[in-house]
Amino acid sequence: MTNSIEGKTAIVTGAANGVGLAIARHFVEQGANVMFADRDEERLTAEVGDAQVEDGARLHYFAGDLRERLTIANLLSATIDAYERVDILVNASRQIMVTDPLDPEDNSVSILLEQNLMTALRLSQAVAKRMIHQAKEDGRVEGTVGTIVNISSIVGRRTQPDLLAYSISAAALDQATRSLAVNLARERIRVNGVAVGSVMSANLTTRLGETEGLRKAIVEATPMGRIAAPSELAETVQFLASEASGFMTGQVLTVDGGRTLIDPVVEPAH
Repeated sequence: MTNSIEGKTAIVTGAANGVGLAIARHFVEQGANVMFADRDEERLTAEVGDAQVEDGARLHYFAGDLRERLTIANLLSATIDAYERVDILVNASRQIMVTDPLDPEDNSVSILLEQNLMTALRLSQAVAKRMIHQAKEDGRVEGTVGTIVNISSIVGRRTQPDLLAYSISAAALDQATRSLAVNLARERIRVNGVAVGSVMSANLTTRLGETEGLRKAIVEATPMGRIAAPSELAETVQFLASEASGFMTGQVLTVDGGRTLIDPVVEPAH
């Protein structure tokens, strides 16, 4: 089996910054054709520049709100127009909101389920249909015909009190990963996920600037004693997207520097 994604076509959402951008850039470096997708057109333009207008460019960008079904259809059409196919989908777009669990007017759960779960689910469904169509056109009867990788969070399993909505959306996305994996296995489409710990994403960068002592608390809670760089997730995602993981589906790999391995309550030594 090979870890190569050279010549493959990938859609990466959340690709204007942080984790999504790091994954998209890494895929381009590895020889893949990549559609950078995000709703922040200004940042996309700043990151991609004029590269997408070059003949044979391995990257293009698409700006739009993927909570809209029409936008999902347009993203898929733009990818097919640019590269004629799609082999890999990475759902890396995530939103984090602080939740007041006692406020009946707080609608953060609904917002994050729509943004973090339903957007990924609808796009996965649309892309999976295209992958199935491609396999029939190609006459392929063996081997993986497409891969989907969902970027989730360890808060789906370890709750933080102020991140109720984000925790629920992460847990739901993990379950969607497993359910889609079972349903798409017969179509030879593999679906896996990555549950990340503290990564220097755009969201975390903002929170570190707003919350005194947060960096120290994260570092102390992480056995490896640091916050990960977004680029460190890219190779894990490449592994899941490539044939190196050809017999893996429905798995959510944890990449957190060991944070979920320890109990934060430390008993006195005896």
